[in-house]
Amino acid sequence: MNPILQAQSNHKSIRQYTNKAIDETLLKQLIQCAQGAASSSFIQAYSLVQVSNKENRQKIATLAGGQKWVESAPEFFVICADLTRVEYCSLEQGLGELEGNAEHFIAATTDATFFAQNLMLGAESVGLGAVFIGGIRNDPEQVAEILNLPDQVYPIFGLCLGYPDAQPDLKPRLPVDVILHKDSYDSSRCAEDVKAYDAQMQAYYQSRGDNQKSSNWSEQTAAAVQKKKREHMLSFLQKRGFLKR
Repeated sequence: MNPILQAQSNHKSIRQYTNKAIDETLLKQLIQCAQGAASSSFIQAYSLVQVSNKENRQKIATLAGGQKWVESAPEFFVICADLTRVEYCSLEQGLGELEGNAEHFIAATTDATFFAQNLMLGAESVGLGAVFIGGIRNDPEQVAEILNLPDQVYPIFGLCLGYPDAQPDLKPRLPVDVILHKDSYDSSRCAEDVKAYDAQMQAYYQSRGDNQKSSNWSEQTAAAVQKKKREHMLSFLQKRGFLKR
């Protein structure tokens, strides 16, 4: 397996870091390389906010549900979908301001996500560890205020970076045959696929050293989506200029 495939296969969410700082030159190189990610129509509709202020880190960690690694990681970033430059271009070219189209929201969100995944993969390739922080969407209004985000910008998730001080177990992903459909989607196999994967994840959780638990993928997934609806997100996004039509 080549190094890129190996890095992709070995991804783990790292939440414990050493005190070793990340060299600024390396950090900028990682960001620059991450910009090689695909971009819808090359609009590059994303921005990255590096949060170094300790007080702001503490506030964001609290808003994210008490995620202390936001405070302790050597570096913490907030990845944003950003249409400010896109709107400027549109106005300069005489095509008017953006109107909150769902398509533009999707393009900016996917652009930012492709960039963020590239950044994480690049960081892991040089021995860094990382974890995305979706908890910043618990209160995006306050996060936006802390970071002074203008309209046409919204915080999608955070990213902790640092040198790992722990190596958690590698979680088994869904089998390829479960997520791969040929020619048309086959919904008939859903129950069987989930049942088999639940058994695999149950065995995994019970095999972990000091972090054993009795659970499976269905329980974890149902709780994740039903307890984190964040129904405030739609109105927040609309206030920011997104999803109006």
